[in-house]
Amino acid sequence: MIVRTTVNGFAVEEQVEPRLLLSDFLRHTLGLTGTHVGCEHGVCGACNVLLDGRAVRACLLFAVQVDGHAVTTVEGLGEEGASHRAQTAFVEHGALQCGFCTPGFLVSLAELLPELAGLEDSALRESLSGNICRCTGYQAIVAAARGAAP
Repeated sequence: MIVRTTVNGFAVEEQVEPRLLLSDFLRHTLGLTGTHVGCEHGVCGACNVLLDGRAVRACLLFAVQVDGHAVTTVEGLGEEGASHRAQTAFVEHGALQCGFCTPGFLVSLAELLPELAGLEDSALRESLSGNICRCTGYQAIVAAARGAAP
């Protein structure tokens, strides 16, 4: 099948197998390895990408399902030559160790930014709870999220 989509602002047209997962399409077909594959069951959040601005699990979608839609991976969050403010906040607050979960958290946070200022810490933690981190705990991640707020 042919997939016509926009990935990180660039038009993409590729022939794919109908059962090719979006995560594999991004990583192996397009070379965008920032989308990590952890559990392959939609539990860990490492594969989060934005689909038309909403965070989704790339391991649970087929590539053909994004036909006609816009996909943003962690590589596409920042502006040309500049980091996204969530990426900068993660560095400033030491919100990463091994970095495996970081792309999924950054994508989730990018979706949350418009409403972030109004969220209490408990609501923020709940909003980010779909992402699993086994290294840092969540204190630094919540601090980074607060640091990224507009």
